[in-house]
Amino acid sequence: MTLSKPTLPDYLHNIRIILSRTSHPANIGSAARAMKTMGLTRLTLVAPNLMATPMTPEPHTFDAAKPQDFKLPEESFILASGAADVLEHAAIVATLDEALADTTLSCALTSRRRELTAPLQTPRELVPELLQAAARGEQVALVFGNETFGLNIEEVQACNRLMTISGNPDYFSLNLAQAVQVVCYEICSQTGMQMSHLQQEDHAATHEQIKGMVGHLESLMHDVDFFRRRNSERMMRRMQSLFARANTQTEDIDILRGFFNKVKQNLREKE
Repeated sequence: MTLSKPTLPDYLHNIRIILSRTSHPANIGSAARAMKTMGLTRLTLVAPNLMATPMTPEPHTFDAAKPQDFKLPEESFILASGAADVLEHAAIVATLDEALADTTLSCALTSRRRELTAPLQTPRELVPELLQAAARGEQVALVFGNETFGLNIEEVQACNRLMTISGNPDYFSLNLAQAVQVVCYEICSQTGMQMSHLQQEDHAATHEQIKGMVGHLESLMHDVDFFRRRNSERMMRRMQSLFARANTQTEDIDILRGFFNKVKQNLREKE
């Protein structure tokens, strides 16, 4: 029986990723790919401030008065790979307040010490609360800042939760898309979605199939005079026990018996 793929929880649509003042076109595309891989599809861009790159020498300039006119460059779509739809449906707004207007929970991603009273929590610690809110139909946001400067103090204060990704205290340098991937993975992993569809189907060999294969092996051992000075009966009991304990699959039996047949054929041809 073929195991069907599990379906992603509908409430994941209540969780959005917000990228504020992102500067590298590739990071936007890579973040979209990271999101879709983990079942998240709602992306919001706040005042993107794209830099020139070899692939995008003249990026579009964001106009706060006409955010709807902003166009992402081809570089972003190339890095998005199969997640181009996430970019195509991305919301583009001028301010973080607009992006957070209908949210109840908003997490500022930061790795810097700040003079704020809210506790810093890891994705693993915060995600249960976020999923519960999303499952109730509330809107949840995770806010990532500019690649160079992160979130400024005003952006952090606009959020009501602080999230940080723990790492090496002597060297912590996550790329923006990598940070998005870490957080999205934690969200997906805590939905409880089963991975059984990725497991190989079990076709355990029956007692009779194993016994027949061991008999075939015994015949081949006789052909090559393997039992000289050996107790054949005792040895074949061990072989039967070995394959019975090993969760032998019908495919394993087929491979072994095909091999035994080939060896026997070669032996006959050399006679």
